[in-house]
Amino acid sequence: LIQNAAEEPRVLCIIQDITSAGYVKATFDLAWGNTPDMAPLDHSSTMSLSDSSFEPGGKKNFLQLTDKDGEQPQIASVIYFYSSGLDDVSKERFIGPLARDSTAGCSGDYSSPSYSYSSILNKSETGYVGLVNQAMTCYLNSLLQTLFMTPEFRNALYNWEFEETEEDPVTSIPHQLQRLFVLLQTTKKRAIETTDVTRSFGWDSSEAWQQHDVQELCRVMFDALEQKWKQTEQADLINQLYQGKLKDYVRCLECGYESWRVDTYLDIPLVIRPFGASQAYGSVEEALQAFIQPETLDGPNQYYCERCNKKCDARKGLRFLHFPYLLTLQLKRFDFDYTTMHRIKLNDRMTFPEELDMSPFIDVEDEKSPQTESCTDSGAENEGSCHSDQMSNDFSTDDCVDEGICLDSTGSTERVLKPKSLPTFELFSVMVHSGSAAGGHYYACIKSFSDGQWYSFNDQHVSKITQEDIRKTYGGSSGSRGYYSSAFYTVSMCTLSVLPAEYLVAEDFPEHIKSLVLREKESEEQEKRQREIERNTCKIKLFCMHPVKMMTESKLEVHKDKTLKEATEMAYKMMELEGVASLDCCRLVKYDEFHEYLERSYEGEEDTPMGLLLGGIKSSYMFDLLLETRKPEQVFQPYKPGEVMVKVHVVDLKSETIATPISVRAYLNQTITEFKQLIAQAAGLSAETMRVVLERCYNDLRLLYVPNKTLKAEGFFRSNKVFVESSESTDHQVAFTESLLWKLLDRHGNTIRLLVLLPEQSPGTLANRTLCQKNLSQQQQGSSTSDSQKSSDASDFEHIESPTQEADSNASLCVAADNRELENRIRATAGGSSGASSDPDNHFASEERSDSEVNNDRSTSSVDSDILSSSHSSDTLCNADSGPIQLANGLDSHSITSSRRSKAHEGKKETWDTAEEDSGTDSEYDDNGKSKAEAQYLYFRAEPCSQDDSSSDAQKCLVVHVDKRITLAAFKLNLEPYVGVASTQFKVFRVYANNQEFESVRLNETLSSFSDDNKITIRLGRALKKGEYRVKVYQLLVNEPEPCKFLVDTVFAKGMTVRQSKEELLPQLKEQCKLDLSIDSVRLRKKTWKNPGTVFLDYHVYEEDISISSNWEVFLEVLNEPEKMKSMSQLAILTRRWSPTTMKLGPFQEVILESSSVEELKEKLSEMSNIPLENLEFAKGRGTFPCDISVLEIHQDLDWNPKVSTLNVWPLYICDDGAVVFYRASTEEPMALSDEERSELMKKESSRLLKTGHRVSYSPRKEKALKIYLDGGPVKDSGQD
Repeated sequence: LIQNAAEEPRVLCIIQDITSAGYVKATFDLAWGNTPDMAPLDHSSTMSLSDSSFEPGGKKNFLQLTDKDGEQPQIASVIYFYSSGLDDVSKERFIGPLARDSTAGCSGDYSSPSYSYSSILNKSETGYVGLVNQAMTCYLNSLLQTLFMTPEFRNALYNWEFEETEEDPVTSIPHQLQRLFVLLQTTKKRAIETTDVTRSFGWDSSEAWQQHDVQELCRVMFDALEQKWKQTEQADLINQLYQGKLKDYVRCLECGYESWRVDTYLDIPLVIRPFGASQAYGSVEEALQAFIQPETLDGPNQYYCERCNKKCDARKGLRFLHFPYLLTLQLKRFDFDYTTMHRIKLNDRMTFPEELDMSPFIDVEDEKSPQTESCTDSGAENEGSCHSDQMSNDFSTDDCVDEGICLDSTGSTERVLKPKSLPTFELFSVMVHSGSAAGGHYYACIKSFSDGQWYSFNDQHVSKITQEDIRKTYGGSSGSRGYYSSAFYTVSMCTLSVLPAEYLVAEDFPEHIKSLVLREKESEEQEKRQREIERNTCKIKLFCMHPVKMMTESKLEVHKDKTLKEATEMAYKMMELEGVASLDCCRLVKYDEFHEYLERSYEGEEDTPMGLLLGGIKSSYMFDLLLETRKPEQVFQPYKPGEVMVKVHVVDLKSETIATPISVRAYLNQTITEFKQLIAQAAGLSAETMRVVLERCYNDLRLLYVPNKTLKAEGFFRSNKVFVESSESTDHQVAFTESLLWKLLDRHGNTIRLLVLLPEQSPGTLANRTLCQKNLSQQQQGSSTSDSQKSSDASDFEHIESPTQEADSNASLCVAADNRELENRIRATAGGSSGASSDPDNHFASEERSDSEVNNDRSTSSVDSDILSSSHSSDTLCNADSGPIQLANGLDSHSITSSRRSKAHEGKKETWDTAEEDSGTDSEYDDNGKSKAEAQYLYFRAEPCSQDDSSSDAQKCLVVHVDKRITLAAFKLNLEPYVGVASTQFKVFRVYANNQEFESVRLNETLSSFSDDNKITIRLGRALKKGEYRVKVYQLLVNEPEPCKFLVDTVFAKGMTVRQSKEELLPQLKEQCKLDLSIDSVRLRKKTWKNPGTVFLDYHVYEEDISISSNWEVFLEVLNEPEKMKSMSQLAILTRRWSPTTMKLGPFQEVILESSSVEELKEKLSEMSNIPLENLEFAKGRGTFPCDISVLEIHQDLDWNPKVSTLNVWPLYICDDGAVVFYRASTEEPMALSDEERSELMKKESSRLLKTGHRVSYSPRKEKALKIYLDGGPVKDSGQD
C-alpha cells in the first residue's frame, strides 16, 4: 500500500475503449489518446505515473485501450472488481459495453437511437477482415469484399500465377487483388489498406477523394481484368461467371415477321420509377416484368417490315435467353428531375426476395433454338452510373437509424438447400448506398457460404447482421438519407447435389499462393518489428554550431536504450563533422532554441540511456539538443541547471561601435558587483568604471547601478542581453537618458536596413548620380557605426562609371538648388555624430508617432540588433574562478540569432500580402510652409550595392540604414541625392512578399511598420500634394461581355469639381487610350467593385459633395445622348427586357426617374417597350453587375411584380443609381422546349455564365470519369501546368 497516499500527486485518467469488452491482462495496450505518436504504456514498468508523462493537478490524461502487437485482446470470461461500498451482488460486474437490458454479455445493441458500433464483434469472432477507407473509397471496399466472398471468383484468382519477369508487380491489377485477398483471408489485423490495389489502377492520392458508382467501378474493373488475363486460363472468367444473353426483337403485328439479335449483358438495370410516373415498382419482380414488357410501335413510330414492304405496327421488346452463374441486378436509384434541373435519388421501397425464380422471364423456345445471329455486348448502353460529390463515413448521427444494420447477434444457421425449379437464384450480396444524390456512403451486406450467416462489411468494420437488416435496405425512407441497392444473386441448380463452390483453405492453396502467404507474413512481422522500434524511438530536434556551415538543424531519432555516447556518435555523423572536428571534441547538451539558452550539460552520464536522459518517449519535447564542438586545445565548460546565459555587447563610445556579443554564464543570486567582475574577466575591461545596461525587451534599457542588487531582482531570465561600457569619459556623469551611451543604444535598437530600388533612368546623367553618391559615401565614412554591419561589405555601383573630365563640371548638378540646405546638413551630420541631434539651435518640432508605429515597435524582437556584429566570439565564461584555462565556444549566439531572425522575417513577409498601405495624403510642408522633414533629423546612411537578382544593369539598389522613427517626408528628402530629383518628383512604393506594390503616401507617418530587408521601389513621377488623391478610372460598358475596362491612373484634388476633373482627364484618355471624347458626352459615376453607383453631376465638389479616398476607383461612361441626370433627386435605373417566348434577354437601357415611385418606373418601362401597363411585370436583379442569370431560371427564380409602391423598401431597396431591373409581359408564356433543346440550351447558358464568372446553380461541379489505367497511370501532357 502507498504510505501517506493523501500527499501523493494524483492524476485523472480518461480511458476510451476502442475494442469491445473486458480483457485478460497483458493482452492489450494502453496508448495515449491525444498523442498517438507516443509509445503505449509499458505493463511491466515500475515507474510512477508522474514519471510516465502523466500530468497531475486535475489535468485530463486521455488513454486508448487498443490491440497489442496487432492481435485482438483476449476477452475475460468473468471480470470482477470490488469496492468496499458495494454489496455482494454488485461485486460481479461486466466492464464491457452494457446491452439494452443491462445484462452482461448480451449482444443486443444500445438503447440509444443513434447508430453505434458497440455491438460489432471482434475479428476473432467474425473471422473476417475490414478494408480501410482511404478517403472516399467505400464504393471500392464494398465491391472488393463482395468479390472476395464469391468463392468462384476468389478461387479462380488464386489459381492465376503472376510472372514477375513479364510485368511489374506494382502495376499488375490481378497480382495486387491476389495479395489483397490473401491478406483478407490470412492476416491477424482488424483491417488492411487498399492503397496497393488503387496504385495498380494507376490512381494517385486525388482519386481517393472522388466517389464513384459501385456498378461503374465493377464494369471498369472487369474490363481491366479481362485485358490483363488475355491468353490465360482466366481469360473468359468474367463471362463465365457474370455474362448472360438476351434477345432484342421487333415483331410485325400484320404478318408476324420478327427481326431480332442476341445481346450479352453483365448486369440487368432495373428502373425504380418509370419516366413521368408518380408510382414506383414495388418489387424486383415487377421491375423485371417491366424490363421485358414490349412496347408498340405505331403512328409516326411504325416499323418498316421487310416482308410487308411497308411501315406497319409492331412490337419491340427484350427476352432473356440465358442467365449467368452470378446474376447482378442494378437498381437505378438515381435520376434527373427536369423540373428542378437537379439530380435526385429515388428512395421508394422496392423489395427483393431471398430466392428469386427467373423462369417467368426466360424465352424457353428461343433458348432451345440454335443461335445464328452474332452477339454484341450491350453492357455499355445498359450501364447506369452515379457520381456522388460528398461522402459521409460517420454512422453515429441520429438520421442513420435506418441504415439497415441493427447488429443483433444471432446464432449461425445451417445453409439448407432444397430443390429449386430452373432457374432459381439465391441472394448472397447487397450493395447499400446511404445518403442522397449529392453524396453518401456505400457498404455491403454479404452472406457467407461457409455458415449461411449474413455480415455487414462497412469499411474497416465487419459485423454480423440478420435477414431483418437486409429488409431494411428495401428503401422507403422519408428522410434525406436513403439506400441505393445493387443485389448480387448466385445460381443454384435444380438438384441438391450441385452446390456453390467451396472456398479454398490454406492447406489447399496452390504453391505460388503459399509462397505469397509466407512473404506477406514475413512482411507483417517486419512491419510489427518496425512499429515496435518506432514506439521505442525518441525523436528530438538537434542543432549544431557547425564550424563551416554555421548553425544547422536536424531531427535526431535514437532508440530509448541507446546511451548518450552512442547518440553523440549518431549526431556526429548526421551533422557531417567528420574531417572538421574529432568525435572527442563534440558533446550533446540540453538546449532551449527559443531562448537560445544552454540549459545543462551531461557530465558523467555518457552511459545513461537516452530514454531516461530525455524523460521518456514523447511526441514532442519542451527542449532541444545541441551538438557542441570545441577546439583540441580547449576544454568543455560544464553547464549547470541553475545558470543563466548573458550575451554581453561591448560599446565603444569613441568610435560609436557596438561589438559582437560574447557569452557569459551567471547565477540569478549573483550581485551586480559580482556580475561586473565576471564580465571584466571575460571582456578584459575595468570593473570600476563599468556601466552595465540590461535590455529586458525591445527599447527597454535599464542601467544596473545598485551594487548589491541580485540579477534576479533586476529582471534577468534564462537568456539575457546586456551592453557594457568602460571608459574614462565624462559621459557617465550625465543622466543616463541624456548620455551618449543611451543615444547610441537607442539608435542601435531602432535602426533598420531597407533595400531601395532606384528608377532605371533618372533626370540627368547616370554619371551625375554616381558622383553624388560617391561624394556622400566618402563623407559618411567618418561615422562608421555598428549599424553598417547589418549588411555585407558595400560595393560600388556596377556599370556606372563617372568620366573624370565630366566629374567636376557635373558635380553641381547632382543636387537641385532647392536641396542644397539638405545636402549641407547631410554632410555636416556625416562628419559628426550620426545620432539624434542635441544641438540647442535645432528648434524643429518633433514628429508625433502614429498608432501603427507604437504597435510595430513591440513586434520587433529584442535580439534583432545582435545581427549588427559581423565577427564571432570564441569566449564562454561560467565562473570567475575558471582561471587561465582556455574555454570552448559553447554557443555562437550571433549565428543562432541570424538563423532565427531570418525565419522570423520569413514569417513576417508571409503576412505582407494581406496588408494595405494607409490611405490618405499629407503635405510635405506644415502650416508655416517649412518642410516636415526638417522637424527632426534621425539617423540615415545609404550605401550603393548591385541588386542580387538578375535585373537589368540600369536598375540599381541602395542599402539604407535608417532610424525607423523617421517620417516618410524626411526619408524622401534623404533619398533626393540618390534619385537625382526633388522629393516631390518621385513616389515611394512598398514591395510585399508576392511582389505587389502599394504607394506610401502618408508623409507624416514613420517607417515603424517596416522591418529589416523590406523592399522599397522608387518611381519617377509627381508625388501627391496635400489634398490630392490617386484615382483609377474604368470604362463602364453595360452591354459588353466584360463591362469593366481599366483606362488610366489620374489625380483628383480636394475642392475640384467633377467637370474640372473631366477636363483634366480627357487629354489623358486621348493620349494614352486613343479615346477622343467631348466633355458633355461622358459622365463619371461611383464604382463599388464591379457595380456602377451614383452618377456624379458636373457641379459636384470632391470632399464636399463626394467622399474620396486614396486609390479611389470611378467609372467613366460614354453617353449616346445628352445627359439627362440634372439633379440628385433623380434616379438612374438600368433595365433589361426578358422575353419568355423567345427565351432571350434584351440589351440594357437606362431609365431616369424623377422619384422612387413604382408606378413611374412601370410607366417608363411601358412607354419604352410598348407593353400595356396592366401586363407589365418587373423584378430586381440579384448579385453583382450585370446580374447575369440563366434564361432557364429567370422566369421562376426572380421575385416578379413585388407588392410595393416605392422602390426604396423591401424587397427592392433601390436607393441609388445603377440598380438592375428586369421586366416582362405577363401575357407571354415560356417557350416549350423538348428534352434535347433544353439540354442544349443548358449547355450554352452554362458556358455563357461561366465566362462571365457567375454561378450556375443547376450545374454541379464536373465529375471525374472513373478510369483504370493498365500501364500504371495516365499520360500527362507536358504542356500542362
